[in-house]
Amino acid sequence: MPEGKPAGVRCVQLGEDLRCMIFGLPSRPACCSGLQPQAEMCGTSRGEAIAWLTRLEAQTQPQGAR
Repeated sequence: MPEGKPAGVRCVQLGEDLRCMIFGLPSRPACCSGLQPQAEMCGTSRGEAIAWLTRLEAQTQPQGAR
């Protein structure tokens, strides 16, 4: 996504299985490869992890988009 991925928009590199299709490749953006999962991010289930990421997206979207 050359212009960046807006908050709330599905990444074009996210496959049907919800996995990154460019994971580990040099073309993967630094913002993705630099994200280091921590226990608080992952929670105890996929649902908790998605909720954490959803909050992160909401908190980091540009002011005009809130």
